[in-house]
Amino acid sequence: MSSSETLEAIRQIMEDVFDVDDLRVDASTTADQVEEWDSLSHVRLIVAIERKFGIRFKNAEIEALMNVGDLVRTVDSKTG
Repeated sequence: MSSSETLEAIRQIMEDVFDVDDLRVDASTTADQVEEWDSLSHVRLIVAIERKFGIRFKNAEIEALMNVGDLVRTVDSKTG
């Protein structure tokens, strides 16, 4: 899966988790830029991504995420 495909899959998961239709995100999008992205929805997002891609994040990996691009790179590194 390419990074752009990973980004699109994550965007779709975010739409579902945040209950927002046509959510526009790119690699530089941060939680502060998405009104519905709070601490609870962040946990739900991480769990949904883990399920979708069949991966597990370490706590340190989650804490290091600064934007959607970091999330895409981390998923890509785990799915090879």
